[in-house]
Amino acid sequence: MSEAAARRPGASGTAVGPTERLAADVAEVVREEVREVRTQLMRAAGPTGVGLALLATAGGCLVLGAGAASTTVLRLLETFLPRRLATAGLTGGYLVAAIVLGRAGMEQLRAAGGHSAWLADEMQDAVTTTASRVVPAGAAAVRDELDQLSASRQDR
Repeated sequence: MSEAAARRPGASGTAVGPTERLAADVAEVVREEVREVRTQLMRAAGPTGVGLALLATAGGCLVLGAGAASTTVLRLLETFLPRRLATAGLTGGYLVAAIVLGRAGMEQLRAAGGHSAWLADEMQDAVTTTASRVVPAGAAAVRDELDQLSASRQDR
């Protein structure tokens, strides 16, 4: 064992027993391992942080791309439909896609069982409650818009 480990700190050159030397050696090994783990974590944190920042940026670009695609589709619909009807149609398309994807997700949660199935049931209740208020209002708005559209075409 090392000379430093064989002497008690602060003692004037007196040798310590084997138990104290073992404890000092184990403590030194643990300190070295902790330093090594800390160094490895610091090395790993750098690339991880950069990777997370890149993923967040990619997510932002995805949102912007989806917005641009939505605007493009809306402009395309506006070439042959009135603006309000094109907006309503695009909104309806998004709602249908959300319903289809939502149902598929709920089926996956239920199939997982346990807490996931319970979560799916809770989400289903919340969606049903919200939809029972929103759908009638949306349907009335679409009906009014279609009525205005047909009235404006009859006036021509």
